[in-house]
Amino acid sequence: VGAVTKQTLFPPLMPAGRPFRVSNASRSSRKGIVASSLKELISKTLDAFLISAGIVTLVLEEDGTVVDTEEFFRSLDDNTHFMVLEKGQKWTEVSADCLSQKWMEECLQKKKMGVANITFDLYKLNPKDFIGCLNIKATFYEIYSVSYDIKCMGAKSVLRKVLQLMSHAAQVTGHFLLYTGTYMLHLM
Repeated sequence: VGAVTKQTLFPPLMPAGRPFRVSNASRSSRKGIVASSLKELISKTLDAFLISAGIVTLVLEEDGTVVDTEEFFRSLDDNTHFMVLEKGQKWTEVSADCLSQKWMEECLQKKKMGVANITFDLYKLNPKDFIGCLNIKATFYEIYSVSYDIKCMGAKSVLRKVLQLMSHAAQVTGHFLLYTGTYMLHLM
């Protein structure tokens, strides 16, 4: 049986700070924070994101795992991505096309667009074209899109189409007047 005596002249040294990345719930803002403990990371996160409510949840950005114990925090690698959630906020998964850091901002801008997006593109296939071509594209909920091309190739073809339309309209009007006159003759 032995006795161990421990005498401390200096308080234990704080472990060296480690770098981490923290984003808000919408992933629109990221901050780099160096902290040596979970408590210090939460404190610096509150200051960095100007969060006044002291009740926040720190989760892993990749899968939403809650980080609430010091032991689990110490087991994580440097440059781990965290997400800070305030009361009422929930972790959401990143879509497949937004996984890379490079495309994250474009993905966030797409989400802000809303229900529908309509674009009009006016272009010419040939410099001799009278009006040109018009492409109309409508995208709904960023999932379903419809596109339609209207082509007006040249002045001769536009004039030919207008004359064909007028000829057809005159023919329909003539048939209508002929049948109406025949019916009125039979009626008299």
